[in-house]
Amino acid sequence: MGPVVPIADPTDERVDDYHNLTDAELRQREEPGVGLFMVEGPTVIRQLLESDYPVRSMLLSEARFEQLRPFLDDGGDWPVYVASNEIMRSITGFHFHRGALAAAGRRPPADWRAIVEGQSLIAVAEDVGDHENMGALFRNAAAFGVAAILLSPGAVDPLYRRAVRVSMGQVLRVPWARADPWPQVVAELKAAGFRVVALTPDPEAPALRAAGGPVAVLVGAEGPGLTEAARACADERARIPMRPRVDSLNVATAAAIAFYELTRPDGR
Repeated sequence: MGPVVPIADPTDERVDDYHNLTDAELRQREEPGVGLFMVEGPTVIRQLLESDYPVRSMLLSEARFEQLRPFLDDGGDWPVYVASNEIMRSITGFHFHRGALAAAGRRPPADWRAIVEGQSLIAVAEDVGDHENMGALFRNAAAFGVAAILLSPGAVDPLYRRAVRVSMGQVLRVPWARADPWPQVVAELKAAGFRVVALTPDPEAPALRAAGGPVAVLVGAEGPGLTEAARACADERARIPMRPRVDSLNVATAAAIAFYELTRPDGR
């Protein structure tokens, strides 16, 4: 752990990373094209410490500093700023009850081919536009052993603060990459040996079934669902059987059911 720095003035320049910055602004800070992102809450900060994302600094309340201190002692040389809850609210500009923030550096974009090579189950998300759905998708992927997630260029940033929080830090663990050019990447996955299964609520589609070989689960945004161009690249469409008069499931929920079905030990 680096220096522990008490902060009594919310305008202190040392905590500029935390001064009312939007996620879009953070992406332009310090490292053009890479930038920073925020991690919120003790549980997610512990995930950050175990990841290979570089920590820039932390801003903690007195209570959270004592809680996290055992996990910080073996950390790097980055500073830990400690402030009262009131000062933290003044610095960040929002009501902040978790008392723990960390600024972390983004990594260079991953090559999607490298993260899917040799894997048996991956997810591919087209234009998922809700940060909470994105975070839940990563949390579900981690729970069921999904090896990687590919995101279309139109999908939201998984390192947005809300997405990271909802994922409980799993976005820092599950490898991900942008699938560009889209949707040609889906066709390339097929050529690489993946069975691409496009989830749909269409009652005419066959029920989702487990099968051998590498599988890529293709999901779309809530509402519009998958585009016709993406569906055309898939090997097959599949639905999750539901009771009548239920239109569809939340995208993260549907993905979780699919992940479970495709990884059940009994294979049925």
